[in-house]
Amino acid sequence: MTDPTPNSPTKPSDPMRIFDRSLHARRRARAAAGFGDYSFLKKLAAEDIAFRLSAINRKFEHVLDLGAHDGTLARTLKADPIVAGRLGEIVSTDLSAAFGHQVADEEALPFPPQSFDLMVSALSLHWVNDLPGALIQIRRALKPDGLFIATVLGGRTLTELRQCLLAAEEEIRGGAMNRVSPMMDVIDAAGLLQRTQFAMPVADNDARTVRYSHPLKLLSDLRGMGETAAFANRAGPPLTRRILMRALEIYAQRFSDADGRVRATFEFVTLSGWAPGPDQPVAKRPGSASVRLADALGVKERNAGEKTGPKG
Repeated sequence: MTDPTPNSPTKPSDPMRIFDRSLHARRRARAAAGFGDYSFLKKLAAEDIAFRLSAINRKFEHVLDLGAHDGTLARTLKADPIVAGRLGEIVSTDLSAAFGHQVADEEALPFPPQSFDLMVSALSLHWVNDLPGALIQIRRALKPDGLFIATVLGGRTLTELRQCLLAAEEEIRGGAMNRVSPMMDVIDAAGLLQRTQFAMPVADNDARTVRYSHPLKLLSDLRGMGETAAFANRAGPPLTRRILMRALEIYAQRFSDADGRVRATFEFVTLSGWAPGPDQPVAKRPGSASVRLADALGVKERNAGEKTGPKG
């Protein structure tokens, strides 16, 4: 999510393309061997998805784990005593073959329509360039009345690091560019679910604070997660060591606690929605009610302008 290394040469890119997916896949592959040592955020997201599924009393015979990394989410679901009995086969996919799953790009899903009863994703979809397009593909890959639940990193993620990098670059260069990946907020998430025609859409968020002995440990964790920035447009001056070191100094000054440890925010935004199905509740059209509101409330209906209260 941050780019601490010098930028590679610029290459032509679609102006709407924020992320270089091939670069992200390479960084994901590099992180694969040791991912388990850095998967604490993935585990938190997986546990939350399992908790949400435990409240839904229905069977899901065909399940897809999209952006599976090392399979943490599937293992968590199978280990939950309530959820496990409601799930059938779980197919795991990832953008990188290094994790040993079926390779699938969230921007071009290789599945026919109505393939799955449940599609889940933990901390992967925030790397998608065309998220509306990906959500449409996900909805189409769900069977009627199929469920989608995903957790992504939200806009408050790494707000401390973002501020410090901007401040350091502004101080040294007199201008700054964004070095931390942009991410959506919960309002955007809710709107996207509605826009892509999911039924009963819900979006919520939860900010988690992780504390580190030094900001460098945060950067190490981001590399270990495969979460360092992968911008498609890498024009502009590189992030130099001088700027990075100054940013880390500012970080320690602004965001350290009394014990000297520094804080890092990770915001989880969770999206859920159902593929439209024939048995789902449908909102009635305005004016179609068969019972008057006054009758339901047990009061007398009055004409506009008629006075209420005791008569003299």
